[in-house]
Amino acid sequence: MTAKSAVTKNSLLDPDDAPELTDDWFGKAALMQGSKLIRRGRPAGRTKASQTVRFDLEVLAAFKATGKGWQTRMNEALRDWLKEHPMKHV
Repeated sequence: MTAKSAVTKNSLLDPDDAPELTDDWFGKAALMQGSKLIRRGRPAGRTKASQTVRFDLEVLAAFKATGKGWQTRMNEALRDWLKEHPMKHV
């Protein structure tokens, strides 16, 4: 016969009581890999933004096929394209 585990305060938490995960919350969070600290909080001076963008399936498949880091390579390809094709502001 197995013994019941003790009911603890943490086991009774309502998920709705969890803090809202805002940019401010993530900015203060440390990035851990196991017990090793990788990065303390979000770095100052954000240089990237999250957006929803639609690409042709073939374009995504080609970049994804290059493996881990495909989004960085896609960003670099777009940056190179902008150097060759300067955008005119309207």
